[in-house]
Amino acid sequence: MERQIRPIYEALDTGSNKSAILACNKLLKKHPKNELIKTLKALALVRSQKVEESLVLCDEVLAAKPTNDAVLTAMMHVLRGLGRHKDMVSMFEQACKLEPSNEDLAGQLFFANARILNWKAAQQISTRMHKQFHQDRYIYWSVLSAILQANDPATAPSMRTLLYKLAHRLVTSSPTPSYVNSDRFHLHLSILRELELFDEARTLLDSEVGKNICAASLACNELRRDIWRVQGLFEEEGVKAKARISEQNDRNWLEFLSLLDATLPVKGDEKLDESKCREQLAETQEFLTKLAETDGVKDRSALLALLELEKRARSHGLSSDASRMVDLMKQYFDKIGDKACCYEDLKPYLVLETDDAASWTSFLQSLTPSFANTNDLRRLINCHKLLRQNLTPDDLNISAEACHWAPDLPPTELQPADDLALLAANAFVSLWKLSNDAKYLYNAVALLEFALTKSKQSFHSRLLLIRIYRLLGASSMAVEHYRAMQIKQVQLDTLSHFILSQASLFSLASTGDLTYITECLEASQIYISNTQDTGEYIARAFMNEKYSQIPEFIIFEDRLENSLQRDIVKIEHLRMRLTHEPISSDIIDMELIELKFIFDRLHHDNRDFGILADYQPRVSEKLNEQTLLLNKSEGAGWLSTFLKIYIRAFQQGSDLDDSVEEKLLIGDRPRQMVPAGNLKERLRERRDEDMAELTPDEVMFVNYATALADWLEPYHDHARPPPSVVLAEAAKQTELKTGHPLKGVEIPPKNGSTNGSTKKDEEPPAVTDAPEVVVRYFDAMKARFEEAKSSPTLALHVATMMQEGFLLFVAETFRFKAPSVVKVNKLGALVQQFKPLRANAVTLLREVSASLIKQGELDGTAEQRKLFVDGCSMLSALNIDHDFVLGVAKKLTDSRKKTVGEVGKGMARLCTTYNN
Repeated sequence: MERQIRPIYEALDTGSNKSAILACNKLLKKHPKNELIKTLKALALVRSQKVEESLVLCDEVLAAKPTNDAVLTAMMHVLRGLGRHKDMVSMFEQACKLEPSNEDLAGQLFFANARILNWKAAQQISTRMHKQFHQDRYIYWSVLSAILQANDPATAPSMRTLLYKLAHRLVTSSPTPSYVNSDRFHLHLSILRELELFDEARTLLDSEVGKNICAASLACNELRRDIWRVQGLFEEEGVKAKARISEQNDRNWLEFLSLLDATLPVKGDEKLDESKCREQLAETQEFLTKLAETDGVKDRSALLALLELEKRARSHGLSSDASRMVDLMKQYFDKIGDKACCYEDLKPYLVLETDDAASWTSFLQSLTPSFANTNDLRRLINCHKLLRQNLTPDDLNISAEACHWAPDLPPTELQPADDLALLAANAFVSLWKLSNDAKYLYNAVALLEFALTKSKQSFHSRLLLIRIYRLLGASSMAVEHYRAMQIKQVQLDTLSHFILSQASLFSLASTGDLTYITECLEASQIYISNTQDTGEYIARAFMNEKYSQIPEFIIFEDRLENSLQRDIVKIEHLRMRLTHEPISSDIIDMELIELKFIFDRLHHDNRDFGILADYQPRVSEKLNEQTLLLNKSEGAGWLSTFLKIYIRAFQQGSDLDDSVEEKLLIGDRPRQMVPAGNLKERLRERRDEDMAELTPDEVMFVNYATALADWLEPYHDHARPPPSVVLAEAAKQTELKTGHPLKGVEIPPKNGSTNGSTKKDEEPPAVTDAPEVVVRYFDAMKARFEEAKSSPTLALHVATMMQEGFLLFVAETFRFKAPSVVKVNKLGALVQQFKPLRANAVTLLREVSASLIKQGELDGTAEQRKLFVDGCSMLSALNIDHDFVLGVAKKLTDSRKKTVGEVGKGMARLCTTYNN
């Protein structure tokens, strides 16, 4: 049998799922009850997206209560693919009952609970495992499970302390001490830290073995420092840190921070013994000064520590020399100015008083520019960055910015000095914000594109180009640079917002271009792999006793699973999907279930906004804010608002209630993180702080969507068929697909109702006129579009919001499209009101569509390219070739032509599709 099954494994390993299914079918004819073959076929079906067929085999195998290792391993993959993690726990529970002495099965049951973060069960299982199998590591599995249960947000505060006390009792009762392993030692220390058992912690840390562990383990050493800080033992730790710095030549920045904390705390509001502080300050300054002289340019830690110490001295009013901060900054620049880190190191200390700022600026301006070698060039770049950082509001004007930055950029330095191009691009963005003249963005685009011909790996240039191209409406160019960066893994979560924020504004999905939809799907892969992989990482960490890593894995998983960006991308994908696929009951039902799961998440914002190379002055807006599309950033409030709109609309248009959804749901429900309440009431809530994240046109859309839902809700409630009817229909469809009935659902007799006709004798709600907000929405948006024509992106935003309002109307009225539903539910008068609303919307959308198509043609003309080239006249001082600028102009105008024109054509197609 093993020889016969081997080809199936090989087919699965190579992704040949169809071949695997055929091989399984062949073997099942000879061995119809073989659990392993059934499981492998179920796995192949899951990977082929044939979920309904796999469920039947999956349930058959589970009913047989397997204990064979190969079957259990394959079933783990099947159940994980179906999202049925709780069934995995049940499977191993049954196996353990049948073979209670099997240590491997007990371990798999523990890991199955760990994968779904069921720490209470995991703690109980590991305790039983220690009693039965007598391995010390199972005690620590139990200890960490108790700690993780205590740290779970769902655990009551009173229970948290009890669980930590349980963990402490388990550690102290272990036959072997915790210090035999650094991770066990870390676990022990974390418990003592939480329970504030500092005497016991000190005994461990002061022991010879404790010192050795902390010297070798960064995690234990960091925890030791934290315990010392909580106890207020700053001076003692400072003495030890000073010894490690001087005697062991330890240049770990944490050691310097310990020394600084012992000298002066960070904040300046504590009551301190002034004479003692001055004495400590002088002593530490002398120590660090000598260390800086000894280290020279080899290590900058002492120089930075002197700057930080002076900053703290000033916050406490203990600085004895008014010019000391600037003198230290000059000293630092003299020694470290030719290092790339110089600007970031000095940036926190650039908050200078007027006289200090003037002295610092004078020093930088007195430096002689040199391009003799890379070090001199880097020093010059740092000088320009630091000068720009300290510009005053009076310095920020069009003439000063233009004259100071553009001509000073030597074209020969673009290859080794990306920062020069980025500095100039920052200045051009400032000029655009001051003047609202797009020519300055044209200059930034041409300059950065030229810089990339010399330094193709400059991701900072590409990120800024993505932002600027989106501002200019050239979305395909933004996508080109985004793809060139080859973003992978967790960066899809932190950086995808650069291209996918408001992606539906640029989407051409309505014309069949799936570029942005593809980007959404690719960006979502990290969340799928996170769900599949993190449980395995946790299991391996338990096996290898890497306990300090496990809380980090859990935090990482939680931040990705509840990522704000993940669900913003989901909403953007939905908005694009509705323009590409015909609106149907299947789409409404599927999206409703997923959006309801999202609605109850406590989101984490993992997006990286600080990665842009921001060299704007301290007194101006950050580069991120300056280049935000529509001057807004989609946040938790934006997401919550759009979730409410679409959940409410789909809930009205769907036949699924909670009882039906529970029967049809395949995988496990996500953990409930937000206290459950009346969903209908929560969907009606509108918070001012959420609305503040929306653009004015999005606010108009929200008002329209709310009024539309309020108007149609009673008619949907009247026409919706009973749950029994919906389940019966679902059962029939499942039986047609798989040949097996839907589990747990009985199909009523053929004369039973399947179309909601049980309501045929009920009187429908009285038909009321459409709200004024609904009636006037498209006229108002058409007027807004006329106002926004001069701005490519704003015009697109208004047009796509108008289109979205139309598609929402189609989704909300989809139920009433079938004449039989209208007749049975006596809603003919309501449907008659839809016709003029739809006709008016289609007419106005066609007008906007024609305007966009015309604008797209104008954007691609030679005149537009000439405007771009003429606007880049400032670059002539940099000797950037005219033909190069013209080439950039052509790419930009062609991109804008395609974006604007194709959005217009897609809008016309949608009008044709739904104009009935």
